[in-house]
Amino acid sequence: MEELKPEDVAQETPTRNVFLAPSIHEGDILAGRSYTHHSPIPKTVTDDPMTECVLGIDEAGRGPVLGPMVYGMLYLPLVSHRSLLAETHHFDDSKVLTPSVRSSLMQTLCTSDTDLFQHCGWATRVMSARDISAGMLKPAGYYNLNAQAMDATIELIKEVFAKGVNVREIYIDTIGGPSVYQKKLERIFPTTLITVAKKADSLYPCVSAASVCAKVTRDAALEVCYQTYAALGRYIGPVSREGWGSGYPSDARCSTWLKGNMDTLFGWGSECRFSWSTAKDLLEAKGGGLKVDWETMDNDEQAMRVTDFFVAAADEDETVPSDVTNWFGKPVGESVF
Repeated sequence: MEELKPEDVAQETPTRNVFLAPSIHEGDILAGRSYTHHSPIPKTVTDDPMTECVLGIDEAGRGPVLGPMVYGMLYLPLVSHRSLLAETHHFDDSKVLTPSVRSSLMQTLCTSDTDLFQHCGWATRVMSARDISAGMLKPAGYYNLNAQAMDATIELIKEVFAKGVNVREIYIDTIGGPSVYQKKLERIFPTTLITVAKKADSLYPCVSAASVCAKVTRDAALEVCYQTYAALGRYIGPVSREGWGSGYPSDARCSTWLKGNMDTLFGWGSECRFSWSTAKDLLEAKGGGLKVDWETMDNDEQAMRVTDFFVAAADEDETVPSDVTNWFGKPVGESVF
């Protein structure tokens, strides 16, 4: 999984006073459920439904072992794309902006009397750690992270079209080979100009804004998860004041927290991605998690056929009528006819 460089740890660590956007559904987060949140359609679009819009999509939290992966989406009128987002509000890749700047931009986007609120619509798809792991650990039909991410992207776009928004251009930060990803989306949305590119969050303002929506939502979701442990005193030693940090395996605060707060039977809560090697290694290490042996049936027991239930056992007296044989009456001889 994605490694976090030491110099990026501070950028990926949620600020203490992160803005709790409407996209934070605490009940779903604490229950480990994935969900989608859509903002209201902006006034400039509802006033004229034919307004041509541009839409951007980006994600946050692909590599961490803790917390959700969040896909963010933002759309606005094409004519306002660069002037409003880049020139007026200076949106950029969320990894470049400081946590406090990201939080401030998100708060402005959610404040009703601002130009961002009047012109921009946005949405997030929060993919819980539990659901990500469930897909990746399926015994059959492995559902990898790229496939999950692709499905989240497609659903977000479909939902905006379903609301009647006239999206003419779509820009997406790639999750793999840009050309393959783009061709698949073009087959699904053939009437829309689609561009999938590396570093799209630095090239297209709508993708930059989408990355801020995704990152602030993830930061706040991570904080919501951690507060449940903090309230119970479930933290240890020198990391108690900083929690589990960024949630990335390479962050010392995260790895220390995981080691100090592992339940030997259940591991951790729904905030943990059990499919990550970091979690697997800790659970499988000597003296780590408890080993559970699941009892399985022998091959002979598994080979039972449906017809076996209608065949008399060898030691059963066949002269004694059974309920099944008498169900439709007793056999009669030819003399009856």
